[in-house]
Amino acid sequence: MTINFTVSPSFPNERISDWYIFNTWMQRSLEVSIHLELHDSFKSQRDAIAAGQVDMIYANPFDASLLVREKGFKAIAKPADHADEMVVFTAAGNEINQIRDLKPGTRLAYVDDPAINTIGHILLEPANLDASNIQDNVRDTYIQVAKEVLRGNVDVGFMPVEAFNSLSSLVQRDLKVLVTSEMQSIQHIFLVGPAALEKADAISQLLASMHETDKGQAMLTSLGLSRWQILQQEDVEFMIDIISTLGH
Repeated sequence: MTINFTVSPSFPNERISDWYIFNTWMQRSLEVSIHLELHDSFKSQRDAIAAGQVDMIYANPFDASLLVREKGFKAIAKPADHADEMVVFTAAGNEINQIRDLKPGTRLAYVDDPAINTIGHILLEPANLDASNIQDNVRDTYIQVAKEVLRGNVDVGFMPVEAFNSLSSLVQRDLKVLVTSEMQSIQHIFLVGPAALEKADAISQLLASMHETDKGQAMLTSLGLSRWQILQQEDVEFMIDIISTLGH
């Protein structure tokens, strides 16, 4: 049996090789064949899920909700102390200094990340902005989002805190954060699908102990994590309920 594994496209591009290293480590540790397929967009990944081509996934919280409720996936772990927070930012020289300064017709730039975009649009509500009075500009990468803001092609951008912090110091210097989310309980989750459920316990134990070795800790650090925390079912249901509320 080969387990088909994928990772939410929301991670920075420089971590692509680190996920392949992680995948190789899992294969050797579990003594099972695992094929890692990284997708360049959320649409491509969702198409693979719909086609039954995903058995294991490190998913963004909105897709995790769908996978658990509708696809029979089991959530087994989450990163410890690593919530999915995001920022709304503008150019440093822009006269906009807070969300309430934004006006109808505001131009937004973001990538197709459902978690970040849902939270981002909620953060715009103090300015009475919604889908009826904003201009959306979807880009392929976070770098492109930052460039659109810097060039003045859009007024504000959405981006995960992690992605913003990975921008060069020169780019960050020319940007201004208007607000940072404080959701805390929403984050990416490691899930196992129906075809790989017999391996769920072994995978959980492997992830839970990963930080206990120097090699494991080094891999975690390269992925921007400290350690994995095993999920209880009530924790999963709580997060899914929050996401369901945010999505409406």
